[in-house]
Amino acid sequence: MPSPQPSRPAVFRKPRLLIVGCGDIGQRVLEQLAGRYRVLALTSQAVRVETLRALGARPLIGDLDAPATLGRLGALAPRLLHLAPPPGTGESDPRTAALLRALARGGVTQRIVYGGTSGVYGDAAGVRFDETRAVAPVTARAQRRVAAERLLRWHGRAFGVRVTLLRIPGIYAGDRPGGAPRERVVRGTPVLVAHEDVYTNHIHADDLARTCIAALHRGRPQRVVHASDDTELKMGDYFDLVADLAGLPRPPRVTRAVARQALTPAALSFMSESRRLVNDRLRAELRVALRYPTVHAGLRAC
Repeated sequence: MPSPQPSRPAVFRKPRLLIVGCGDIGQRVLEQLAGRYRVLALTSQAVRVETLRALGARPLIGDLDAPATLGRLGALAPRLLHLAPPPGTGESDPRTAALLRALARGGVTQRIVYGGTSGVYGDAAGVRFDETRAVAPVTARAQRRVAAERLLRWHGRAFGVRVTLLRIPGIYAGDRPGGAPRERVVRGTPVLVAHEDVYTNHIHADDLARTCIAALHRGRPQRVVHASDDTELKMGDYFDLVADLAGLPRPPRVTRAVARQALTPAALSFMSESRRLVNDRLRAELRVALRYPTVHAGLRAC
């Protein structure tokens, strides 16, 4: 009778995951996985190595802007969570292109989840719609995201990889670095008068991390999913709610003409696009039960 084979250490039996772009959301994913995966995290910042290691990941130093540093990332893990944004200029996303070339050299990757943006739709004049709506990017930032999505779709079809594209709206959380909604209210940044205001969409950062994990398991191939909560609220009403819950004065209301003089082009771009995202796929396909289904619940938790 043959002697039994020694079992492999538990760490090697865990499924492997590569996270690229391990900022706030990537780190929340690590916290929620709580050691259930053997995670490798690509970072271009050496100062993040100890933080990532403390969260249970094996840090890898590499830079998407320097493709020679990427090696054969695709040989490391069958699942990839791609959260790295495109560069701040240009019409394409060379970072995603470099990443996909590295994945192709490895040949192990079977699933990719990409954290994109709902900004690819441009202005929908407040219409409520699902993922079948055509993209219509207006800003250069959104055009770069559309370019990244196209690269990922092509890669998925060419190499037989299941690619899930998450289109993400405004992310909030009380502890999100630089993104706590209270900070904007404290600064007194104005919002639009009611008759000129726009619908915005939101997702709590912890729910977004849970959505990323669900997509790694249940995302359908070459599929778009709205990673958005159930709220239908205009931007000014959202920040009024933030102010009320924080015991702060509500932000001033101004006309669009005044806003053009007072706000940065980036801030104005968010006030120029109105849409309401349908999130049926999030619930039916990814089977995500949102912890904070509305901003009312999420902000109270903040």
